[in-house]
Amino acid sequence: MALPSPVDDRFFVARFSRGPGAGSLDVRVRLTERGVAIEGSDADAPLIWPYGALAIAEPLSAQSIDALLSTSDQPGAALFVPDKTFARALIAPAPQLTIAARRLRSARPWFWAVGLAGAAVVAVWLSGFSPARTIAQMLPDTARAMIGDQMVASMTKGRATCVAPAGLAALDRLTAKLSAATGTGQRFKVVVVDWDVMNAFATPGERIVLTRGLVEEARTGDEVAGVLAHEMGHGIALHPETGIVRGIGLAAGAELVLGGAGGLANIGLLLTQMSYSREAEREADQYALSILRGAQISAEGLLRFFDRVAEMEETEGGSGMGVLRSHPQTEERRAVVAATERYAATPALEAADWVALQSICTVKESAAPAPSQQPLPRPSQPLPGETDT
Repeated sequence: MALPSPVDDRFFVARFSRGPGAGSLDVRVRLTERGVAIEGSDADAPLIWPYGALAIAEPLSAQSIDALLSTSDQPGAALFVPDKTFARALIAPAPQLTIAARRLRSARPWFWAVGLAGAAVVAVWLSGFSPARTIAQMLPDTARAMIGDQMVASMTKGRATCVAPAGLAALDRLTAKLSAATGTGQRFKVVVVDWDVMNAFATPGERIVLTRGLVEEARTGDEVAGVLAHEMGHGIALHPETGIVRGIGLAAGAELVLGGAGGLANIGLLLTQMSYSREAEREADQYALSILRGAQISAEGLLRFFDRVAEMEETEGGSGMGVLRSHPQTEERRAVVAATERYAATPALEAADWVALQSICTVKESAAPAPSQQPLPRPSQPLPGETDT
């Protein structure tokens, strides 16, 4: 199918994503009479994004160097064009995307300005368009894996990895069972580190770290499965990647999308600065419940684990609980799990596997030194309507 008549004969290289979990593709774009034409998106014919339906992360100006676009015609999709010529040429057919248009709207009587600003924030929130999350969705798998590995090395600070063969085999079986139940095709990589704090965290690239303290504190395999399912939920929702992009700024995140490494300077430190919003934690808990149901593992283990954390919060003030301390109130999360409809379930691990997992740290492998500490790019300011981390 032929493209509509062009208003600009040039083609521009871009990255296109259809939405969460869809990955991103290299495409070519062109400005036509009907809108932005996208070629190479696996569609039978070029996609056309009408100018009037476009939204943009950063308003256009004569100094613009790129454009991150979305459209109301295809919710969740994103198009990133790292070309200043394209960004500036887009001003004429889509003047509503410019800084001048934004300023003109702001110059209206103050009560109208307040109303329009509120409506804009609500529209962004309802559409689910988040520049940070959009860029996170477009990160190549190689970049996500690289960031995840660096984060694990930085956060574990050279601590040994627990590698008792029987324990590793049991952990691998549990991880595979839970990964299959996600329904996303993602395969998570889980490691246990020799760290006495009760801790668990997810990093980009489907990496998850459990600590010796958490494994020893858990009383059943179902409890460990519940914690793993929750961290997988963060990974499915791209919470670690989104937090990284927000921390280093949209420009550095866009560079990662294009294969650059400028935003990777000691990125592992960012995890110590990140904390998930209550909404992100609720989202991860919902994923966890779905994963456990799909794997036919009872959610009672996660419930019992929350009970123990609540006891520790009361008796020990939360000392030694690591990342769990920054999560929403345990009682709030416990109530959600307790209200979950019961279903037929089997133990997450056979008795022998559970014993093996608890003994995983009887054999340890020394870790490489943590990455050197280098200054991070200054974090960008949160964008209006952004609530995810």
